[in-house]
Amino acid sequence: MRKEFTHIPHPSARLFSSVSIISFLVLFFVIISSFTMAQGNLLITPRRLVFEGQKKSQELNLANTGKDTAKYVISFVQIRMKEDGGFQTITEPDSGQNFADKFLRFFPRMVTLGPNEAQVIKIQLTKTNQLQPGEYRSHIYFRAVPDEKPLGEEAPKDSTTIAIKLTPIFGITIPVIIRVGPSNTQASISDLSFALPVDTVPRISFTINRSGNMSVYGDITADYIAPDGKSTTVGSIKGIAVYTPNLLRRVWVDLTKTVGIDYHTGKLHVTLSTPTEDKAVKLADAVLSLE
Repeated sequence: MRKEFTHIPHPSARLFSSVSIISFLVLFFVIISSFTMAQGNLLITPRRLVFEGQKKSQELNLANTGKDTAKYVISFVQIRMKEDGGFQTITEPDSGQNFADKFLRFFPRMVTLGPNEAQVIKIQLTKTNQLQPGEYRSHIYFRAVPDEKPLGEEAPKDSTTIAIKLTPIFGITIPVIIRVGPSNTQASISDLSFALPVDTVPRISFTINRSGNMSVYGDITADYIAPDGKSTTVGSIKGIAVYTPNLLRRVWVDLTKTVGIDYHTGKLHVTLSTPTEDKAVKLADAVLSLE
């Protein structure tokens, strides 16, 4: 199952033409999610920031695990979540969506990290007197700045050809959320189905439904319950969200083929829960009979 964010590596390439000049503009916009965010040699902790209650300031920790010095420009971007969990960059909010960037400030705005160096980014909440009840969201974007050699340094040997080098630009986005006032958000799981195609992995599909004034965020766990009542975890997703203003997100999870588990009988129990310091809090669940 692809997580909330997708990693899209891409190689550099050279194109040659003797009859025409072709221009290329390449943007590699990468969004990843794990407990520690990682893209290339950049690690970021934590994976998301939420301002609520009396919290006014937070930090992001960056670390360069590579062997080369890396430079990153930091900015805000606005993102729309699609029903399949994909993302689109936008400039205007959808109906029911509020951007958070005008209520936030951060520093520094550019970092240069040598091998094994670390850096702290401070994010502060501002203009709190202008915030109305509800949720605000923007994404802080770390865009890698590639090393650039002077033009003409690598001239083509054949002067009748044009060489164009495509340089990949990598980046990571981190959601920054502001929540004002009490939450009346609720979640449910519907449309739970199971598929076991021949010679492939078993898979469940379902819909996470969201209602209320805040986003839904949590972990998915799929448990197989045998006819004798024994429960075995056979699939999971860490950190999945349904952002406002979306009302649903369609999800699929590949299940493990474990000795002793017969997907032709028993039940599947799918749970969406929010991790806390003490224990997970269940937000929604659904059960599917396999008989």
